[in-house]
Amino acid sequence: MSIKSLAEDDRPREKFLLKGKAAVSDSELLAIIMGSGNREESAVELARRILNSVENNWHRLSQLSIKDLMKFKGVGEAKAISIATALEIGNRRSQQEVLERQQISNSKDVFEVLQPHLSDLPTEEFWAVFLNHQNKILYKTCLFRGGIASSVADVRVIFKMALEHFSTRIIVAHNHPAGSLKPSREDINITKKINEAGKLLEIELLDHIIITQNKFYSFKEEGIL
Repeated sequence: MSIKSLAEDDRPREKFLLKGKAAVSDSELLAIIMGSGNREESAVELARRILNSVENNWHRLSQLSIKDLMKFKGVGEAKAISIATALEIGNRRSQQEVLERQQISNSKDVFEVLQPHLSDLPTEEFWAVFLNHQNKILYKTCLFRGGIASSVADVRVIFKMALEHFSTRIIVAHNHPAGSLKPSREDINITKKINEAGKLLEIELLDHIIITQNKFYSFKEEGIL
């Protein structure tokens, strides 16, 4: 009996996707790690039996050796290593501190975040920094390469990514390899276009930064935005 033959609501992977990780039981999580069961048991049934043997305790399961895990029918070396690996990842995660997201307070903060990525490039790149309501960075990435006029024709890409990261505020930036900080007409036009699109989606454009090797220009500070 394979996972695919089960009712959809009972399939661990589908359940994880449809209902979220909190809806998946311990045995279903273990079944996802193993991927399959044996001829007599589904992956979920095998996982349930393995967990029952350690009183449904992840700490006790982590104490089992590879050989111990391989005593269960349907658990070969590869599955045993996958189980041990997942448990070790959980152990290491529990020992690490939660990283504090970097907060943006002003345009200089943005410059310091993006300067290492943009200051020495021979060609233009257009980046976006996605923020939450506290101006903490959720994600940053290069969106386009090759010049503002030719590459940033569709702002839908920016806001699609903003929605994917549940961002409520964004900052965009690009570099001027020639060293000039003066915004071009295309720079101003795309800034207005992003700003107007953001208003419709209630995603605020906080600033547009132009970066050279050691200086920056802020549309917000200059009153253009």
